[in-house]
Amino acid sequence: MGRYDLRALRVRQTAKALFDSKRNRELPQWYNIVGDIPPGETLARPVLRIPQIKGRAKKPSRLFQPLAIHHPEDKLREDFFGDHPWELARPRLVVEDSGNDSKRYDWSKMVQPGKQLDGESVVQRQLWLMKHANLSKPAAYDLARKEFYQHRHLEDVRRRVAKEEAMHTGAYFAKGPLEVGMELEDKMWEGWKTWAQQQIDDEESMRSQMMSAPQAGAGADADMDAALDDAQEAVPQAREGQGVRVRA
Repeated sequence: MGRYDLRALRVRQTAKALFDSKRNRELPQWYNIVGDIPPGETLARPVLRIPQIKGRAKKPSRLFQPLAIHHPEDKLREDFFGDHPWELARPRLVVEDSGNDSKRYDWSKMVQPGKQLDGESVVQRQLWLMKHANLSKPAAYDLARKEFYQHRHLEDVRRRVAKEEAMHTGAYFAKGPLEVGMELEDKMWEGWKTWAQQQIDDEESMRSQMMSAPQAGAGADADMDAALDDAQEAVPQAREGQGVRVRA
């Protein structure tokens, strides 16, 4: 274990020994707490039956792997959030008054005091319907989902009415996420149109240069032939011979 014995049952004794030997000036703050609530001496492990192979015990490969824990709500959550993935993007309130707020909830109704309406409300409501109303899983899911839609619609109506009342009394609000998103999309769209128009102009300019290059070459050849014809009379040893020059 090294220089000090830091096992769970010996940590307090080691701290007391260091204090008695004046190596530490004071006891740690957890000294009395660990004395009142000592750590466990045994670890909770499941009973494993180790198979015997030719007289030797086979060492299990998953001895310290935790056991799989399944709750009936897990599958219900998977179904709901699979059909409503955007519910995961909504902010959730995880602060509770005492930590036991869920014990006071009555899931015979969808809305609970002190709890915001979210996907967990649908899951708990569906589970209550399956246990107490003897509904099947699909029937309970449909009923809980319809109640959830109704209350979520009422929340949206209250929010819009409150905003209209506030604006009527002079309040103003900043742009919402949808408006900001639309402006960003419009900006990107305009930038893309400018880039696309520039690409089209460059492509047309390149095509015009490719089409006009042979025409320019033919014109240059014709001009060269005309210049040669004009200069042949004054050139000695030309095909037509040297012209006669008369000095005035």
